[in-house]
Amino acid sequence: MRRIVITVVCLLLLMGASQKEKEDESSLILEVDGDVATHENYIEETMPHVEVVATYAELFTGIAVKGSDEALMEVANLDFVQAKYPVQSYETLSMFEKDIGEKNIPAIVNDTDYTGKGIKVAVIDTGIDYNHPDLQSNYAGGYDLVDLDDDPMETTEGLTTLHGTHVAGIIASDGNLEGVAPDAELYAYRALGPGGMGTSIQIIAAMEEAIKEGVDVINLSLGNTINGPDYPTSKAVSEASKHGVAVVVANGNAGPDHWTVGAPATSQHALSVGAYAPNDKMPRLLVKFFDKDIPLQPVSGTGEWEFDRDYEIKTTDEKVRGAFILLAAEGEEVIDQMLEAEEQGAAGIILYEEKNLAPEWVEALQASGVQIPVATVSQKDGRWLKRHSKTETIYGETVWDDQAEMVAPFSSRGPVTVNWELKPDLIAPGVNIVSTVPDGYEALNGTSMATPHVAGAVALIKEAQPTWSNEQIFQALKTTAKPLKDESDELVAPVNQGTGLLQVDDAIHTDVIIHQTPLTFGFVHGHIGENEQTIELENLSDEEKVFRILPPRKEKGLSWKAPQEVTVKPQEKVGVPIELNTNSILMEEGIIEGWIKVESEAEKFSLPYIVVNETSDYPKVMGFTFNLNQFEAGIYDYELYVPEEVKSVEIKLYHPNSLLYEGTLLQLTDLDVGMNEGQMKENDIEYEGAFYGLIVVELADGDIVTYDTKIQLQ
Repeated sequence: MRRIVITVVCLLLLMGASQKEKEDESSLILEVDGDVATHENYIEETMPHVEVVATYAELFTGIAVKGSDEALMEVANLDFVQAKYPVQSYETLSMFEKDIGEKNIPAIVNDTDYTGKGIKVAVIDTGIDYNHPDLQSNYAGGYDLVDLDDDPMETTEGLTTLHGTHVAGIIASDGNLEGVAPDAELYAYRALGPGGMGTSIQIIAAMEEAIKEGVDVINLSLGNTINGPDYPTSKAVSEASKHGVAVVVANGNAGPDHWTVGAPATSQHALSVGAYAPNDKMPRLLVKFFDKDIPLQPVSGTGEWEFDRDYEIKTTDEKVRGAFILLAAEGEEVIDQMLEAEEQGAAGIILYEEKNLAPEWVEALQASGVQIPVATVSQKDGRWLKRHSKTETIYGETVWDDQAEMVAPFSSRGPVTVNWELKPDLIAPGVNIVSTVPDGYEALNGTSMATPHVAGAVALIKEAQPTWSNEQIFQALKTTAKPLKDESDELVAPVNQGTGLLQVDDAIHTDVIIHQTPLTFGFVHGHIGENEQTIELENLSDEEKVFRILPPRKEKGLSWKAPQEVTVKPQEKVGVPIELNTNSILMEEGIIEGWIKVESEAEKFSLPYIVVNETSDYPKVMGFTFNLNQFEAGIYDYELYVPEEVKSVEIKLYHPNSLLYEGTLLQLTDLDVGMNEGQMKENDIEYEGAFYGLIVVELADGDIVTYDTKIQLQ
């Protein structure tokens, strides 16, 4: 429960309090062991310079405090404090906007007469510009989990933000722009601060605040790269669902590879959303003499990407006048490099992400005044261009193609490790989406933009079908989603699109809901296996329905068994077992997926399924971090996530340029499945500077796999 603390102080102290002291206050969320109320009383009685502003006991056990850095360091070292959370580990999931073809307006998704009236939707994000004329009437309140106060305004100084306002507008703007659910009530919870960064505990605390407020829907357009169902935020989504709240989560922007979905979209109880791209004109870079095609994503707000001949591609250590300059985006300093390239007369900028796109420089670009044409390429393609431009002269020509509707290439794909769930659950518009931002409107791309379309759709269904449970709402959306087809008229793989494209009106008016879809048949171990999953056919109509179950054809290593017909009476739900027998020796390697058909006289449904062969190349270690502790001098904190049993993990250090081996930083054994955390003393580390890190994992069967990372030792 949030508390207002009133303290009686002597007149001398009151008069001596300066504005500077207020400005020097910081905020901290503590995870504690034991009774929260007891620890709260202890802090209040023994630490007069620390203010307890909130306590949490629903989704995690914690206390939020404010005070000077010195006072917070003291409270953070109390015996009952298990962890303190100022560390930034989450970020928003929007990408560059582009300016190709027509923009996509959120209201197009709502093809119903419903408006979300009376439904409370929480936006846990960077805050909301509640003064925006399109959001003023729908803003109903919220809380700031960064500064720990009642003002969840976007960051307006320094590393400014706009993400939460954009998300909120997609859900419920009501002015010049109309959102999916224009009469829904918006609650803002600022869990991501300057630059769009925050911690898992800030997000969980924000979810708890939203639950206390009694919201109906939570939108989480954020995430990290941990592909596991037991990460803290994923667990919090499951707990929030138990409180009756519908939680809609972005699948991530790390596609198009498999296994790229991150927490909390990995939660079994989250409605996880991927990004859909409609028909469009799409540019690509044709690299002469290499027969290499590289997809381009132009950035709006910069110059128009309109080139009618080929241009040499150069890097920053060359004269770039009249050429395309290739830049690696690793931080806000890339803005200065862009401005310098513009001054030097470069024709255009090709930008690739050396790491995940960082919101602080993405949003800085929008305010930089860069006028030169800018386009982004994938990390893989950027590294290819860098490698070849270093050794030879290469030229690129822009070619424009008609692009059919598709799952956006950046949209993260499943499945989830550990429980092998299929994610995303469905897809929604996530490319070139116009919505509100402070002082105006912008078009952005990302699963961050797809997710609020679905959150708004959930609000519409809650208004239209007030007796439906969240389970019925989620399953109705998945039952009625439209599976996309590729250019060969074949259904796009479920791991890319889940059940398909959002269809709001169909979900509201469906008289059939199929539960327990998508179907996950798990991880195949050994030679022969049997796995049975049960779908439930719910008949909401007043007439009896007869369904035919059409499993896939028998193929190498897979055989199916299911009843041919099932009769479901009016207002009845019937379970239907579907059995899959597997032979791992005969099966294809990796992920095997497809569609099971369910038909009645009037309806046809396609249910996606997935089975993972033990040969699948999923990540064995994720989320490795190694950072200085902000509250204990001379201490490094590290963490890494392990989805299965391993014998050991070794972190080796190499010189970043020569790649000569420097030494071993960590050698870890007896690791738990899930998150592993630890500390090292700075004095025990003999290395200093920036390193290329190699994570060497010895698996339970003795096989070795490796991953690379960047490590900075001070």
